[in-house]
Amino acid sequence: MVLPIEDRLDLHAFAPRDVRSVVESYLEAAGEAGFEEVRLIHGRGIGVQREIVRSVLARHPAVAAFDDAGPDRGGWGATVVRLRKGKRAADGREGVD
Repeated sequence: MVLPIEDRLDLHAFAPRDVRSVVESYLEAAGEAGFEEVRLIHGRGIGVQREIVRSVLARHPAVAAFDDAGPDRGGWGATVVRLRKGKRAADGREGVD
């Protein structure tokens, strides 16, 4: 499936088993597209997708920081992610453009 790269990704359409790979791919593409901040919409529910998303973000080299979205952007049903500037190499160092 090809996803348009926008500043937000709604994960409601994906099964929990696919969320990890979708988020990893999206973060790479968003970084390459030059986004500095993106929003991942995982929903409130029982927190399964939120926990999957947060576990990916905690160790992804392109992620500088993340937190719950503000009340007007989804609250705890969405996570706002600040991305590191520049492309990221597989070893986590800044790439040269």
